[in-house]
Amino acid sequence: MNRILLVEASEDLQTLVQELQGAGYAVSACPSGDAVVYLENEACPDAVVINLTHQPNDAIARELLADDLLPDQAASIVLMSPAQVKSLDSTLPVDDFLLWPSTTAELVARLRRARWRRSGVDSDNAVRCGDLVMDISSYRVFLSGHPIDLTYKEYELLRFLATHPDRVFTREALLNHVWGYEFYGGARTVDVHVRRLRSKLEDADHSFIETVRNVGYRFKPAP
Repeated sequence: MNRILLVEASEDLQTLVQELQGAGYAVSACPSGDAVVYLENEACPDAVVINLTHQPNDAIARELLADDLLPDQAASIVLMSPAQVKSLDSTLPVDDFLLWPSTTAELVARLRRARWRRSGVDSDNAVRCGDLVMDISSYRVFLSGHPIDLTYKEYELLRFLATHPDRVFTREALLNHVWGYEFYGGARTVDVHVRRLRSKLEDADHSFIETVRNVGYRFKPAP
């Protein structure tokens, strides 16, 4: 599911919230003053939309983005008024700016583009690596057009690695990200799941997960 956090959802954005929900997005809204607490205590959203149209400057957005509260794959977009074009700092670490009012379709297009750049998830909500396709919305995986039967944890491990291509993760980091901090199993759990994934996905023509000796694993994107 695509989860969006809308920060400072003023009354004039209620229609936007409804339209996003109608398009299949799970939208949460909170005042700017509660956004940091929200991000610290709730499940991380796939995207954050920060409404600055009624704000004098970009201090709110800068505070949220400077605290490393968002995962690397979460997209971020700032809504601004035409009068703010010259005053907002173009170096603000967000993925995109959008003049508001605009259309919901335009915002969705910007979100999809930003999310693709961040995580490799495309506009069809899929991760693609050569012949490998992961449908994020339906939890299905295809290789050369053929469905691959994966367990839930095999899927989650593959999804996490595939949406962070070329990044090396230790076994401990993978345990934390995929199984959670409260999981009491050892690092061998990761090795077992990687071996199972390789047996289902890899052959002479396909190699996706690389072992980095004495460190961990990384996902190799298609050349």
